[in-house]
Amino acid sequence: MKKFTSILLLALVFFTSCKEKSKQENTTNISKATVYYGGDILTMEGEKPEYAEALVVRDGKIEFVGDSNKAMEIAGAGHKMIDLQGKTLLPGLIDGHTHFSMFSTQAIGAQILPPPDAEAKDIPTLINILKEWNTPENRELTGWIFGMGFDDSVLEEKRFPTKHDLDQVSTEFPIIIVHISGHFAVVNSKGLEMLNITSETKDPEGGLIRREKNNEPNGVLEELAAIPYMMKTLIPTNKEAADKFFEAGQKMAVSYGYTTAQDGRVMQNHEDLVSLAKADKLKIDVVSYIDYLFVDEFMDSEWNSKSYINHYRIGGMKVTLDGSPQGRTAWRTQPYLIPPDGAKKDYLGYPAIPEDSVLSNIYEKAFKNNWQILTHANGDAAMDQMIRTMKPLTEKYGNKDRRNVLIHGQYVRDDQLDSYKEMDVIASLYPLHTFYWGDWHKKIIGDSLGNKISPTRTALNKGLKLTIHTDAPVALPNLMRVVWIAVERTSRSGVIIGEEERLTPYEALKAITIWSAYQHFEEDTKGSLKAGKLADLVILDKNPLKVTPSEIKDIVVLETIKEGNTVYNSN
Repeated sequence: MKKFTSILLLALVFFTSCKEKSKQENTTNISKATVYYGGDILTMEGEKPEYAEALVVRDGKIEFVGDSNKAMEIAGAGHKMIDLQGKTLLPGLIDGHTHFSMFSTQAIGAQILPPPDAEAKDIPTLINILKEWNTPENRELTGWIFGMGFDDSVLEEKRFPTKHDLDQVSTEFPIIIVHISGHFAVVNSKGLEMLNITSETKDPEGGLIRREKNNEPNGVLEELAAIPYMMKTLIPTNKEAADKFFEAGQKMAVSYGYTTAQDGRVMQNHEDLVSLAKADKLKIDVVSYIDYLFVDEFMDSEWNSKSYINHYRIGGMKVTLDGSPQGRTAWRTQPYLIPPDGAKKDYLGYPAIPEDSVLSNIYEKAFKNNWQILTHANGDAAMDQMIRTMKPLTEKYGNKDRRNVLIHGQYVRDDQLDSYKEMDVIASLYPLHTFYWGDWHKKIIGDSLGNKISPTRTALNKGLKLTIHTDAPVALPNLMRVVWIAVERTSRSGVIIGEEERLTPYEALKAITIWSAYQHFEEDTKGSLKAGKLADLVILDKNPLKVTPSEIKDIVVLETIKEGNTVYNSN
């Protein structure tokens, strides 16, 4: 009997031991969850603001959003607790339109933006900023002295710098500075020499070389006389410089809460993005739109997909129809009240693709291949061209879930918004203009039209799908400033630009979260806090819905989280 009892006890100990070991193994195999609580968890799910007590993240995805007791139960043993301490948790931010590859030039070049973003308030200050930046280490990055963001409409002189101004910085080294719109550049005499631009150089189609009375270039380059040279000159000279560029740009993006960034006009730099993806250097998702001139080269590849490979994919095609309204190269049906230097009184701006038949063929290639199209158009003449060439193709090929996008649409008319609604085109508008250039718009196109720039409320009232954007690096990729401006629509001088076009703070937040996720065909995985979606999150120091509108611009990103991993922390 004693022998039997001993055997039974040994068996019981063995069974219990195995059971405990099995339990430990099962616990180990289940990855630990993270629970966020103790702050405003704004889901962005409803028509009106909805808050949750807690959010559970596991394996890079949101597992639960809701009641805190249920969250603890779902999180299970060993979970991590994150106390928000009264801060605000939102889904990661998605800008409706940016140029991610160029964030680096803004982050690392001479800071020649005007106040409040930098100090280039006049040309002498701009020259001094460039002089201070002109060090051997900085020049080695590209071989050029360069800076991004000067603004002739804000400079006290109210003119473009010329080669003569930049020659005060250096005649030994080439200099290129890029206008805040991204549609103009100015180079010094050495730069003109290196680019082989002389009095004999002809203006390219869709571009202009500004000249002095003797036909000599004055250093100012417009549109397609500028953009290809930007691409050529603002390229790192070696791998070390390329790494510095990329890291500076990506750091800027995550510091403003981006978990998905758009690269809105990609050319040869698609190959650079592929290299970064293959090297697993992208911390956030980057979706690119290939310039129509390069679609034959790049669109037929594995990267052209709705799914990311190492955080990169091609989303579709980009077409640019005109230029910059503040630079007065946007193509209009009415003359500018103040034409650019040297232009005639009936100056309307000009098209980037003059022939409708050429544009129609470009669009048709996209429709045949079911590529999403992003179309840059600022002037109403450019938007007329977009509508009359795209509309027949929507009828010919059908228009189910194409999600083509109007980018900027500064001078869009009401009747054009009706056409876009009929064609199911998403309007990605640019209310930042009301702050940066609202005063200038009212001077160059008139008070009543100036108040209608980026008509976000009218677009929503007409039933269009809407997003808003920074167009960074045209402006800093500060999405809280975008929200603020969309809500207040106040100019630099404090004038309200189109009060009736204001968004509510919640609408403005939707335009950079769930609505922008929809624009990119990603509403099932991003843009709101919902079980099953990616754990792309941002923590803000204040709730944009609970501060005064004027305080929204000062809200700071404390932490950016991509698929459950912190990619930025302000501490």
